[in-house]
Amino acid sequence: MIRDRDYQTLARVRAELRAFAHFTEQSTGGAGLTAQQHQILLALRAAEGFTLTIGQLARTMLLKPHSISGMADRLQTLGLVERVPGQQDRRRIHLRLTNRANAVLASLGKVHKAELRRIRPLLTALLAELD
Repeated sequence: MIRDRDYQTLARVRAELRAFAHFTEQSTGGAGLTAQQHQILLALRAAEGFTLTIGQLARTMLLKPHSISGMADRLQTLGLVERVPGQQDRRRIHLRLTNRANAVLASLGKVHKAELRRIRPLLTALLAELD
């Protein structure tokens, strides 16, 4: 059963998640990126071997491949990713981070970790209220 208090807690959790998304938009904007571009870079950095295809990124980000392809073009123009032919099938193109992208991610990673550490106690308490 969902109580009135649960709805209040759910609303507070949603507000905190939105605040974190806003924090991300602000911090990535300061680095010259959109939040989605930052998410692509994170997905690439988190991937085994640090490369993904457009299709893999599209599935990860829940977007259409043509949308990811356009974002990849912009990231390539910014010098943050490069396209690399696959080793098994050279028609299959992988995206790989550049050294510049790794430096940007390191900087953004520090501030995002700090922000997540800051909001962790609140989120933990809110989630505990839903038990």
